[in-house]
Order: sequence, then C-alpha cells, then structure tokens
Amino acid sequence: MNHERRVVLLAVLSGLPAVVVALGLLWIGGYGGKVAWTVTLLVAGFWLFAVLALRERIVRPLQTLSNMLAALREEDFSMRARGARSDDALGLALLEVNELGQTLRAQRLGALEATALLARVMEEIDVAVFAFDAERRLRLVNHAGERLLADTAERLLGRSAEALGLAECLEGEAPRVLDAGFPGGGGRWELRRGTFRQGGLPHQLLVLSDLSRALRDEEREATRRLVRVLGHEINNSLAPIKSVAESLQQLVGRETPSNGTGDVARGLSLIAGRAESLSRFMASYARLARLPPPRLQPLDVGSWVRRVVALERRLPVAVEPGPDLEIQADGDQLDQMLINLVDNAVDAALETGGTVTVGWRKERRYAELWVADEGPGLADTGNLFVPFFTTKPEGSGIGLALSRQIAEAHGGTLSLRNRGEGNGAEARLRLPIARG
Repeated sequence: MNHERRVVLLAVLSGLPAVVVALGLLWIGGYGGKVAWTVTLLVAGFWLFAVLALRERIVRPLQTLSNMLAALREEDFSMRARGARSDDALGLALLEVNELGQTLRAQRLGALEATALLARVMEEIDVAVFAFDAERRLRLVNHAGERLLADTAERLLGRSAEALGLAECLEGEAPRVLDAGFPGGGGRWELRRGTFRQGGLPHQLLVLSDLSRALRDEEREATRRLVRVLGHEINNSLAPIKSVAESLQQLVGRETPSNGTGDVARGLSLIAGRAESLSRFMASYARLARLPPPRLQPLDVGSWVRRVVALERRLPVAVEPGPDLEIQADGDQLDQMLINLVDNAVDAALETGGTVTVGWRKERRYAELWVADEGPGLADTGNLFVPFFTTKPEGSGIGLALSRQIAEAHGGTLSLRNRGEGNGAEARLRLPIARG
C-alpha cells in the first residue's frame, strides 16, 4: 500500500469503533426506520468527509514539498511554497524549503557571475591559455591561444597536442622559458603548467606568456633614457666641432693652395662629414626612441591602403580588396609604417623583377593586412627588428624597428617571414578592429 492509502485506512479505522457503536445503539434503540436511516447516512457522510479532509491535509503538503524539491533539482529557484510559518511543524518544513531555494539561488547567481568574470578575463588577457584532457586533446582555448595558433576555437578543440605543435610544452619542467615559433608568431615564452579536475577527470592547464614584447618595452625604455643622456652630450660636442671644421675649411679654401693645404682641406671635410653623419645617426635613434603615443581616430582600412600604395612610383603595386573594416588608429603613424613595408617589398621585388601585392582580411576581432613580394626572400630573420641592422647599402636600419613599435603601440603585431609558396617574403600586420 502506498502512503495515501495507508493514511485513508488509518483514518477509517480511527473512526470505525465510534461509528459502529453509535449506529448499533441507534438501530436497537427502538427508533423508527426513517430516523435510523437518516441518522446513519448523516454519520457515514460526515465520517467519509472527515477521512477525505484528513487525507487532503496530509497528502497535499507532501506533494508541495515534492514539487519544490523537484524544482530545486531542476535548478528552478523561483518557486515558493505557501503556508510557510515557524509556529507549527509543517509550516516550518515549508519555510526551510523556501530558505533553501533562496540560498541555492544566491549561490547559483554567484557562480554564474564568477564564471562570466572568469570567461571575460580569459578572453581579455594577452596570455595564451590551453586545457588538455587525459588523452592530451584540447578542451579549452582563449582568444590569445587562437591568435597564437592562427585558427579558431571551433577548429582547434578536440585536436591532439602533437597536431597543434604543443606536445613539447606538455613535457619537461615547468615553469621555464623557451624559444619557440608558432603559426601566430614566435619569440621567447614563459611556460607554466597546472592540473585540475573537471567531471571527475584530470586535465592539464598550459599557460604561455609572451616575454618578447615585455623585453622590448624594457629595452625601449632603457634606450630612451640612454638617448636623452648621450644625445645631449654628443650634440653639444658635435655642434662646435662641425662649426669650427666648416669655418676652417672656408679659410683654407681662400688661401693660396700649397702642398699641405689640400690635406688640411680634406681632413677638415672628413671631420665635417663624420660629424654630420653622427648627427644624423643620433637623430634617427632619437626618432626611434621618442615615438609619441598614437592619437586614435576612426580609419577605414581600404582607403588607407589605397592611399599609401598610390605613393609608390617605382613599381605598380597590386591591391587585393578585402571587406569594409574600420580601426581606431593614428593615421600618420600607420602611413609611415605601411610606407616602410611597401618600400622594403618594392626594393626586394626590383632585385628579381617580381611583383608586390597588398591585401587585407578580417580575422575575428582583428584586421589582418599583408604585403607580399616576389624578391629574393629573407636571409636573416632573427635580426630583422634589431635597430640599425640593415642589408641595404643606403639603409638606416630603423624602418622595421619603428614599424613594429607603431604596430604594438596600436595593440597589434607585425611579423615577417619567407613565403611558403614561391619566392619572396611577406609582412603580416594585425590591428584590432574598432568596436561597434
């Protein structure tokens, strides 16, 4: 028998003796048949009503509690039981269930807010985060990890660490610093690992922090301080040397030529020339070290690319149109950067008689621009962004270093590599797209 039938049976048995005795006395007491049947029907009806009322009073609150607990199990914390009160046992039970629902609702909201905050932090931090299961398959990746592997999360999740090129990162000691290259960029990385459990199964957490940009920022700050000191002292010395050398050169030129006069003039010319060269060197170094912060304004990518490409007159540059994109950038600084990249590409293409192509596309929240040439390619990719390193006879060696500094000041990246197909090199620039 279920609980409801037992309640009805107990209610019937509790009233049965009294009803039997009352009806027995009624029928043997000499009352008329009409009176006896009337009283019997009234007593039986009242008895049945009392049994059903008792059943309802006991079963209905239990059903309410069952529905409340089922709602809590389904994570529906909006239901509340009526009749909750603290001055009787049943009301107290209903009150406790209501309080439990309120507590679970607050905990659920807290958990959702914490999860949303963690997800937002994971997406915004400039640190690549990966999570692998026991079979070393990728189960979690943030936006920085997508940029590092140059692919979307939909295509990365479920792939093995070996296929992603991260198998080495899951082995060896941690934390450590390693030099590695990935599809989205290379450099020096700080590697950290940890473990956690999800669904009762062990997982491994991999965190890769790019140290190259931090090191470059420190190097750039040290360069600024050095330039301020050296520039002041060297310029103070160069100015009088150059002035005196030019004055003496003019005096010697007015004198009658003699055997030693020509050597003196040549020596003074050499002094003036080297002083001028050193002055230009310091001016270039100061320009690299004193790049002002960008003044951000809306900039249409297509118009910007076509405007800069039109400035190149030595070789026709092909443009591969991309989608309509708008970025927040300093137009003057980006013009200088793209001019440098196009100028280098044209110089390389002229050596082999090749072509130059510029194009752009949208890559998630970034505008990706590339400048590809069909030149001889890059011989030394390790020193490309080292200030004053150049392979051109007349080059200054600050163009690429300045270009990367401009890109990073805009929250982007700049990389150069040899093209995978055919000859030549490719410069790839990534800049964040303006929100909205």
